[in-house]
Amino acid sequence: MKLVSRLLAPLCSLVALTGCSAVDVLNFTVPKSGYTVHKDIAYGTDKSQKLDVYVPDAKRASGCVVLFFYGGSWQTGNKDDYLFAGEAFSSLGCVAVLAEYRRYPEVKYPVFLHDSAKALAWAHAHVAEYGGNADNIFVAGHSAGAYNAMMLAADTSLLKAEGGDAGWIRGVIGIAGPYDFLPFTDDKIKDIFSTVRAEDTQPVNYVHENMPPVLMATGTKDEEVLPRNTRLMAAKMEKSGNAPEVKIYEGAGHVGIALSLARGFRNKTPVLQDSAAFITKHEKK
Repeated sequence: MKLVSRLLAPLCSLVALTGCSAVDVLNFTVPKSGYTVHKDIAYGTDKSQKLDVYVPDAKRASGCVVLFFYGGSWQTGNKDDYLFAGEAFSSLGCVAVLAEYRRYPEVKYPVFLHDSAKALAWAHAHVAEYGGNADNIFVAGHSAGAYNAMMLAADTSLLKAEGGDAGWIRGVIGIAGPYDFLPFTDDKIKDIFSTVRAEDTQPVNYVHENMPPVLMATGTKDEEVLPRNTRLMAAKMEKSGNAPEVKIYEGAGHVGIALSLARGFRNKTPVLQDSAAFITKHEKK
């Protein structure tokens, strides 16, 4: 996993473990108690349409659910690398669902969004089997995953295709998300989004009235997904009558803000604490 490898590679060298990988090191530090994981549950027919469900030992009375999408520029990543995110959200007492989705070059836009919508449809239909409440589903993600989460709330056609609507979403937690990132400068990104007009791929252009509550977090040192994405998305939402919550963490970069979900790194930013407060504020009691 590129994101974790970049931050933890020095640690691998330091500990000099045989066959060490950054993901192995990080996952080794994640507590294995306090929750139960149900792995590789199919939400569709494709081999990549799988998800993991983290059920906390001590669930909140609200039955809150966090459906999390990982980042990786719609090209890399794996839900299994994000044990730290599953543990983080389950530590809040919420049922955490980590979804896999198809990526480039296997697919291009908007297939990964349709996968995300299918994952949410599965959660809405089945999360009660794991102690969750279908009326309290929050969608969350980091980087490309934050894009996926935001688009589920903004582009109403995605959930309609699955027999639902944005009312399925209790709130959105976007961490370092790209919401207004034109012009495309990377050749692979250009190809990923080459199936429609560039403007039609941007979450900022799907903002509408009465969107679900939104929390957007970014860092002042993020040079991969510039904080302007969050600021522009927030301004567009406010203009449309929404009231997004924005957290800008001084000195935080693109990798650090995600890794601060993990135990041992939570002093980097209060993103997990802010997510917890957001869930408490907006969950159906």
